[in-house]
Amino acid sequence: MKYSLILLFLFLWAGIYSCSLQANEPELKPIVSKVPFGDPFIMLWQGKYYAYGTLSPDGIAVFVSDDLLTWTAPEGVTNGLALHKADVWADRWFWAPEVYSVNEKFFMYYSADEHICVATSDSPLGPFKQEIQKPMMDGEKCIDNSLFIDDDGKPYLFFDRFDDGLNICVAELKENLLDIKPETIKKCIHVSQPWEEVWPRVNEGAFVHKRNGVYYMTYSANSYESPFYGIGVATATNVNGPWTKYENNPVIQKPGELVGIGHSAMFTDKEGKLRIVFHAHNSTTKIHPRNMYISTVNFETHDGIEIMVIDKNYTTPILKKQ
Repeated sequence: MKYSLILLFLFLWAGIYSCSLQANEPELKPIVSKVPFGDPFIMLWQGKYYAYGTLSPDGIAVFVSDDLLTWTAPEGVTNGLALHKADVWADRWFWAPEVYSVNEKFFMYYSADEHICVATSDSPLGPFKQEIQKPMMDGEKCIDNSLFIDDDGKPYLFFDRFDDGLNICVAELKENLLDIKPETIKKCIHVSQPWEEVWPRVNEGAFVHKRNGVYYMTYSANSYESPFYGIGVATATNVNGPWTKYENNPVIQKPGELVGIGHSAMFTDKEGKLRIVFHAHNSTTKIHPRNMYISTVNFETHDGIEIMVIDKNYTTPILKKQ
């Protein structure tokens, strides 16, 4: 009887100890953070969202999402990079990517070593490569190139030119979407409003959306390092201009607790809503790493004229890492 009681006690103790160990085991949860992209761009393709941005010193990173809220690094992508510096011209300063699907090929427009470049791939995940490794404008510093294809199918490239600060220009592209027609380059906008002159002389990060025959350009002003970095809008009835800036610019600056917001791009979501993605400083006291935010674009009619409005109620996407 004595030994039976001892065995029963040991059996119960072992069970309780085992349960205690299981209860105290740390649960493996995915690491969650904000999406650490500067100069973000989002493309919707075949029901999935692809985000690209300034992040890695070795190239351009890509994340994927089904709902715009939760993002992950895709499987099978080396180092999480859609574009690696070994496959293209230049080996530093990979910034501001935009990706477009045209005729079953993907074109990535981006900056490298303060020059505008374009690379291609058969997949939105890459690898994006240059058959001929060179910038689009050899010998001249330019950044922030953005593709726009008009209703008639003619392609244009908007980009920033270093000329008395940074100014936004447009040029026609050849049919291959790889080469600029240099004789068609025209200046679009330059620093001209008081809010843009805080620090320093910068108009950059153009993105163009066409609606009812009007071209709407979102752009950023002030240095990206400034908490007063913000987004303005200019409009035109011809892609080559003249462009007129909104008198009420900036249309969004310091929404909520964010500072240093800018370098935006627009896209249409799965529900058909026009959305806008932009970055902001890490905090009010720290610039890097910048993070990605998403808002909604609306159009309101004032005195018979449609005005673009960016909702100041933004969403904060998250990045999951297992």
